[in-house]
Amino acid sequence: MRLTAALCLTTALLPSPALAQEAQAARDSTPFTLSSGTPRTASQTALTFDKADLSFTVLPAEQALRAEAVLDFTPKAPIETIELELDVVFDISAVQVNGQSLPRGAWSNPDGRLTIPLPRPFAAGEPVSLRIAYSGRPHQARRAPWDGGFVWTTTPDARPWIASAVQGEGCDLFWPCIDHPQGEPGRADLHITVPSELSAPANGRFLGKTDNGDDTTTWNWTARQPDTYAITLNVAPYVEMSADYRSRFGNVVPLHFWRLASTDPAKAQALFDELPKMLDFFEATVGPFPFGDEKMGVVETPHLGMEHQTINAYGNGYKLDGKGYDWLLQHELAHEWFGNQMTNADWDDMWLHEGFGTYMQPLYARWLNGERAMQAELQTMRLTLSNRFPVVSGRPQDAATVYDDDTGPGLDLYYKGALIAHTLRLFIGDQAFYESLRRLVYGRPDPAPGNFTPRYATTPEYIAIVNAVTGRDLTWFFDAYLYQAALPDLVMTREGDQVTLEWKTGNGRPFPLPVEVEVDGRIRTLPMTGGQASFIAPKAAHILLDPRSKVLRRIEYIEKWKST
Repeated sequence: MRLTAALCLTTALLPSPALAQEAQAARDSTPFTLSSGTPRTASQTALTFDKADLSFTVLPAEQALRAEAVLDFTPKAPIETIELELDVVFDISAVQVNGQSLPRGAWSNPDGRLTIPLPRPFAAGEPVSLRIAYSGRPHQARRAPWDGGFVWTTTPDARPWIASAVQGEGCDLFWPCIDHPQGEPGRADLHITVPSELSAPANGRFLGKTDNGDDTTTWNWTARQPDTYAITLNVAPYVEMSADYRSRFGNVVPLHFWRLASTDPAKAQALFDELPKMLDFFEATVGPFPFGDEKMGVVETPHLGMEHQTINAYGNGYKLDGKGYDWLLQHELAHEWFGNQMTNADWDDMWLHEGFGTYMQPLYARWLNGERAMQAELQTMRLTLSNRFPVVSGRPQDAATVYDDDTGPGLDLYYKGALIAHTLRLFIGDQAFYESLRRLVYGRPDPAPGNFTPRYATTPEYIAIVNAVTGRDLTWFFDAYLYQAALPDLVMTREGDQVTLEWKTGNGRPFPLPVEVEVDGRIRTLPMTGGQASFIAPKAAHILLDPRSKVLRRIEYIEKWKST
């Protein structure tokens, strides 16, 4: 009854598609909108975002949306205004505050920051419910998922195929939100109306669908505390595949894969069969699948992929590449732990998503196929590093700055982050390393289904976790690897039979990371106290530093190769 009433009200409030298209024709998305993570305003930090109830009517022929958002907040301090973000390409036709309609013009949205003066001041703890009706043609992706937005295309059999991918640009590309990592609603309900011959899989648990009697069907979903950019729309003629995964933690996780009707069923089944193996690896390595009470979902998309919570986008084309697993599926699945369960508190902490998520790939390669498979992936990563910017700057950042190689770490978030994680694991040992991951992801060392909820994390928090788990102050380790662009350089000098090793770091501080040294085939470990060590070796001895490639460090031959 409630869903039907909401849909009827949506229809009454919304303008015609023609009006939306005319409004869009006069406006383009602003630079403010096309990035994500601008520091929250005082009025935004004064709110607890309790729930987002989002209704979308997807219009494939017009490449447009008609939409309504009902957003529930609880002020933590007295407020007189609510500020959100919503792309200026949309025409806002109506705004209500706790059921009271505001006159058109009472709100403003000049550059994508939607400002809504409240009809009266609201006290701390007094609930506020906003209803916003809007329509228009959402920003189209130029090269999703890297230049994100909406993808409007057709399947091989010429039927509509639609997807959203907005990680770098943010949730405001299609719904009014607080476009910041800490803007997650406590719950999101999605009502997606599409032509009845199409399907609309989305985040969270399926609540059923409604035949509207006009050749459209509304698909209803609910998700708890979704990452803001992880809320997604996917519309196509899908065929649903399903199974149950019996977790090593005793619960049963529903598995769902929505493939195109035109996809080879055998290829789709082969990919679907990978999910239980991947889940078992992640649960054994990190901990329980975070959203087992909802689902582990995957949907075939016209773009490469994205970690949309419980409905990961997959567009890798079922390619085999000799790894023995689908790397794209495995990477996006990693983000259910590193991204959706544990979310970076600021884009400056994005390596917690991408670095640890990427490190799961060589670890999985070893889990499946042994040491050589892992080392091959680590070496491929090592050759990509640019080391132009620190992985972490130590100040608030937005998505555009962090992901652009000209202004931030870019791909180093992934590969340098993964190699730092590898060095850390080998330094502190598996037991301490994996406990640090569990504390980071779940906020506790003993996660089990039902005893944790999604959480935010920062780089300083992870450093404190490692220090607590190891009982040592390893701040120097992270200072050298995360906060300096240059890699630590292990310098060796020889005078006669005297060999001296010294670590040199970007800030010149001591770096006492132990190093293995092989002398004429025999390996020994040097403690590098104070960042230095000396030993005796015959003048003719062959010396190999770090023979088992345990340590991420400057390598001159790689620098020479990359400079050519």
